Amino acid sequence: MKLKAPINFKHAIIAITLLSLFLAACATSPTGRRQLLLFPESQMAEMGVAAYQQTKKDTAISKNPQSNSYVSCITNAITAKVEGNTVWEVTVFDSEQVNAFALPGGKIGVYTGLLDVAKNQDQLAAVIGHEIAHVTARHGNARVSASTVTQTGLTAVQVIAGGASSEKQQLLGLLGLGAQVGILLPYGRGQESEADTIGLTYMASAGFDPRASVELWKNMAAASGGKAPPELLSTHPSNSTRINKLTQAIPDAMIIYNKAQSQGERPNC
Repeated sequence: MKLKAPINFKHAIIAITLLSLFLAACATSPTGRRQLLLFPESQMAEMGVAAYQQTKKDTAISKNPQSNSYVSCITNAITAKVEGNTVWEVTVFDSEQVNAFALPGGKIGVYTGLLDVAKNQDQLAAVIGHEIAHVTARHGNARVSASTVTQTGLTAVQVIAGGASSEKQQLLGLLGLGAQVGILLPYGRGQESEADTIGLTYMASAGFDPRASVELWKNMAAASGGKAPPELLSTHPSNSTRINKLTQAIPDAMIIYNKAQSQGERPNC
């Protein structure tokens, strides 16, 4: 007669297995934060590409040559300073949404509504640099990993599969498409602060003035006009604390910016 293992022993084995998995998946972010990353970057890239293609099917793409050239110029200048072998692609979506996103796999989206709030190339560079930083810091992986651990049945495959299930919408939100799919899932404070810091470095390295980041977020706050805030503001909270932190980070970013300018990095988008 085969004896069954005691229930407590089974639970202990499961706990040890999970703990081993977590320890193996623990990683350090670019600024030294600890985060849980359960998924290989190849799978995250696959998810990001699938989400991007779906967005391109569901949303009108701008045919304005000036807007496309302008956004591409800024994006290309920034991505040239991002380490790694990612081939980045940007699409301008014809929508009043004041929003932008970047997804694993090097996919970037900018909505034409943002161009009315980001008043110049430096302010738009602040947004694009920030969004790219979320990808390079692997924040999407961290959020999907945390959700997978806490919610049974939520799998990464759902973002690639067809259909419009609530689980798929949630995964899209975790990847950074929250406002677009109707589920607002703001990044955590640590992730936001990290994306601000890395984003400043990216834009400054490309020759964009990091001081514009503060003005950009002030514009975002003003754009709400006492009504519902712009989508980008909903998922990327802009408050006095955040602006103060950006202001404190600007002196270091200015050193990078001045060096880039002296080396001929002077984008004219």
